[in-house]
Amino acid sequence: MKAISPPSAAAIIIHSHHHYLNHRRCFLYPPPLSNRQCHPSASIPRLHNLKLTFVTKAADSTSQPSAAKTIVSDDGFSFYKLSFGVIGLGVGFSLLSYGFGAYFNILPGSEWSALMLTYGFPLAIIGMALKYAELKPVPCVTYSDAQMLRETCATPILKQVRNDVTRFRYGDEQHLDEALKRIFQFGLGGGIPRRNAPILQMIREEVTEDGKYCLVLVFEAKALELSDFEKRQAKFASFFGPGISAEVGKGENNVYEVRLISNSTSNAPTS
Repeated sequence: MKAISPPSAAAIIIHSHHHYLNHRRCFLYPPPLSNRQCHPSASIPRLHNLKLTFVTKAADSTSQPSAAKTIVSDDGFSFYKLSFGVIGLGVGFSLLSYGFGAYFNILPGSEWSALMLTYGFPLAIIGMALKYAELKPVPCVTYSDAQMLRETCATPILKQVRNDVTRFRYGDEQHLDEALKRIFQFGLGGGIPRRNAPILQMIREEVTEDGKYCLVLVFEAKALELSDFEKRQAKFASFFGPGISAEVGKGENNVYEVRLISNSTSNAPTS
């Protein structure tokens, strides 16, 4: 009898590798039910849990819409931005408080108490009076292109209007009170009652489509219509002129805009 030699290790590895490939092929690409004969004792293979990892890519945040206009902040110091009422009240009450404390020997400087009380009382009274008659400035929105044209294209009257309404005023009922009185003719025939007068809410400096400097007056008028402004459009141009044209428009919530457009154009300096 011929002896049968045992299979070599390489043959066992090759047989095992082919068995693994056949088993995987049967699992991934199962044949029809009639032809499934991959293994005599083939059964449904055991499913394994697969863990999928998704790597997300950050969105590109560099693409931002370019701003058409840039607003210039007005953070510079100006003497007209100070409230004299607040200054008077602060200085007056400080002198009165320290003067009384020094007079009763609570604070040092009793020899100066009479002087501090003498000046502190009238300063406090003046401060209260100024605070009562104070008219606060309105906000001003200035675009960068309009700021560059202001010095060369804005008329002196437009510059004065901007300066007047952006500082504290005393004794006036509202901003542009004299101008509105003449334009809307308060209490006269063809005019409007004073209680229906428009109230200036803010101003805006911008440049028109044809490159002209424009000062926009934004009013709130609950008792007026757009027609009340349209029929006085020529009066706005005449009062704030010469050298300007006026346009009127209506916004939301009883807001009306009067656009004072300068007729001057920017002239580049010649070298």
